[in-house]
Amino acid sequence: MRWLARIIYFKILGWKITGNTNFSQDTVKKAVIIAVPHTSWHDFFIGLFLRKVTGVKTNFVAKKELFVWPLKYYFKAIGGAALDRTSGQNKVEAIAELFKNEDEFRLTLAPEGTRKKVKEWRTGFYYIAKTANVPIIMFTLDFKNKQNHISEPFYPTDDVEADFAFMKAFYKGVVGKKPKYS
Repeated sequence: MRWLARIIYFKILGWKITGNTNFSQDTVKKAVIIAVPHTSWHDFFIGLFLRKVTGVKTNFVAKKELFVWPLKYYFKAIGGAALDRTSGQNKVEAIAELFKNEDEFRLTLAPEGTRKKVKEWRTGFYYIAKTANVPIIMFTLDFKNKQNHISEPFYPTDDVEADFAFMKAFYKGVVGKKPKYS
């Protein structure tokens, strides 16, 4: 099926991959992957194609209520992990725990937390990476240039401001599917 994904991603959709194209499942088995800008439901499918084309297994979390028959089997097959969103729980700790229980876990998140335009990113992904002691890998959802630019692994420091400035600079000029939300 990888060959079919390659035909669709590269030939039919006209996308390309730039940056850390050597990123493979042999080099970084655990990471938080952030996708920006998240402006459309199309982002999910571009991410699935990117994952198939590169051969890198990635994961996502979703509310446990979605993991019911028959969707449960599909979500698990594509790397989904159920998250209990009951109030009063430390979600950063709960998600970081997922990394400890797996030999290979690359969690993909959208720091905006929504498909709408936001002034500031949510910080959960950052603290998940720090708590789990895993790098952050950034990739773009650049619909203007039809490319996914992938960063080298970045380990968060103790300087939150500098780290966020660094990460946001990676996405400078990137335009999402809905430019008004980029």
